[in-house]
Amino acid sequence: MFHIGDKVVYPAHGVGLIEAIEEKEVLGFRQSFYILRLLGSEMTIMVPTASAERNGLRELIRACDVPKVLEILKKNDVVICPNWNRRFKDNLERIKTGSPFEVAEVMRILVLLQKERNLSFGEKKMLENVRHLLVVEICHAVNVAEEEVRLLIEEAIANA
Repeated sequence: MFHIGDKVVYPAHGVGLIEAIEEKEVLGFRQSFYILRLLGSEMTIMVPTASAERNGLRELIRACDVPKVLEILKKNDVVICPNWNRRFKDNLERIKTGSPFEVAEVMRILVLLQKERNLSFGEKKMLENVRHLLVVEICHAVNVAEEEVRLLIEEAIANA
């Protein structure tokens, strides 16, 4: 159970702030919802409290887990699926898990692929998205400026 003022992560959308917990009537049933404002945008999302965990709503990564994310980014032992459609779908599924480790894995795959050949438009957008998701979450988890986190991530992937 989360509380008003908690920072949480909503898969594929990023870090949000729980601004309220409200009851609404939906399809004739009263339900409780977390009202999330995504940080860095003006988007607001309503997440049913009863299914929040099943939908992937979770706490921010712990500061002690940040080095694990950076280690994933440093690895260069990845098997890249040659089929673009399959690869894109697999990466999208990883992002939807909401796990920062899976998101880092997608970033690593795309960065290594980019070193071999040009990424498709969709994969370029995906790379931008996962980079942003990681930077913002780590930034809020360890209370460091986004630019510092961005440099930390770029340094990790440069070593891959």
